[in-house]
Amino acid sequence: MQVERGQPRLPGFDEEELPEPTHPAAAILFETPVEICRRVFRDVRPRTPFPEFSVEFCRFANANSFIRSENGRLELRITDALEAAPAPILEALAYILICKLFRKPVPPAQRHRYNLYLNRQDVRRSLHLLRQTRGRKHISGPAGERFNLQEIFNELNERFFNGLMAQPALGWSRRVSKTILGHFDPSHNAIIISRLLDKPNAPRLAVEYVMYHEMLHLRYPVETNGVRRRIHPKEFRDAEKLFPQMKEAKAVLETLCGAARRSENW
Repeated sequence: MQVERGQPRLPGFDEEELPEPTHPAAAILFETPVEICRRVFRDVRPRTPFPEFSVEFCRFANANSFIRSENGRLELRITDALEAAPAPILEALAYILICKLFRKPVPPAQRHRYNLYLNRQDVRRSLHLLRQTRGRKHISGPAGERFNLQEIFNELNERFFNGLMAQPALGWSRRVSKTILGHFDPSHNAIIISRLLDKPNAPRLAVEYVMYHEMLHLRYPVETNGVRRRIHPKEFRDAEKLFPQMKEAKAVLETLCGAARRSENW
């Protein structure tokens, strides 16, 4: 989630699981979204005059929601995936957005409730479908200036997966990212590798390791348990250690990223 105008981002799923709230402040039945926001605002800012509120459900491609404060007006733009959510979920989202906007701590019980709802299997399936149908994914194709991701995928597939892994879409990132070197997008079944690894100073070993890491995400999907998400479960970590030059590859990646960051500052 993003928040406009100096706005904080809505956090994703918490890694640390919190206990279920024992006395949740349930939203009052039949409240409108605006009434929920007004009540939450009064709790967060008890001495501040009420601003004018605007709540709009928008056709976003994910679970992102936004808040903006301008000229005494609070505008909330919420994904329409939550339009039919129970009132306590909208209350929890209102707490998260309003607290973040005013740099107040988000009540743990509200964060827990919201994350728990998003992590429900039916909700995750719904969001996955939204990303597939509404999301746009630029996939450049496997051919780069130096390396062909198709060739690297095929070689790794034979070496580590007996050639049995179904091939996803393969492509290079639009920008030269120094922080996200690769990612697997399950909604579009695509592996994207940073163009930083297609530069002349990038060895093939670096591309192979990042590709192998992303292929493991296909083999070992994210595990969920309540609000906890295990992006790299034990089976994933054990399989990653089978890459024979993992330490060397990680050292190479650190060097490449460090050199790229330094070149930006010159």
